[in-house]
Amino acid sequence: MGYHRAGFDEVVGVDIKNRPHYPFEFHQGDALEFVAQHGREFDVIHASPPCQAFSQAVKIENRKKRLNLIPATRDALMVTGKPYVIENVPTARKEMLDPVRLCGSFFGLPIRRHRLFESSVTLWSTPCSHREYPAIYEPAWNRVNKLRVLSISGGYVRGDVDLETHKAAMGIDWEISMPEMSEAIPPAYTEWIGHQLLESVMED
Repeated sequence: MGYHRAGFDEVVGVDIKNRPHYPFEFHQGDALEFVAQHGREFDVIHASPPCQAFSQAVKIENRKKRLNLIPATRDALMVTGKPYVIENVPTARKEMLDPVRLCGSFFGLPIRRHRLFESSVTLWSTPCSHREYPAIYEPAWNRVNKLRVLSISGGYVRGDVDLETHKAAMGIDWEISMPEMSEAIPPAYTEWIGHQLLESVMED
């Protein structure tokens, strides 16, 4: 959605799992195979390899059982010759090349969902504005760590955070499920990156 808001005409999604709430054209299948077959048809490519090998929400012993697909993803994207972005969690920093970090608080969102973005083009990062949103957070539905969401009403949410509060905090205004929410990033992030990518594409 962020790329759409930034001005990209088509934002085609690919995932091995069905994503019925994806708001644009969607193809179910292996993302790396799709890139190999169709990557050159697009102006830019954004990839979000599974984060379970690095996520603090996954127990350490289970992280070792998860595949690190960041290198394979990078290789596949570089073959296309197209500008690319790779997104992942902060604990994947050692696997990423000069990533920038984005924080929801910079965009005026009551959420600290830090994410790293590696790119083949120069990207600008954002400073955090944590003082505007103090560190009182609530757990996500499937996580042992905190989702880091504050209520939009000004008071702190205590106990379970409902789906609509999650959506408001993330800046998501389309239909989405709670499991999908746990894997989502605020569209403000990709809108910020999208503007930078468009400038690069226009220059070329």
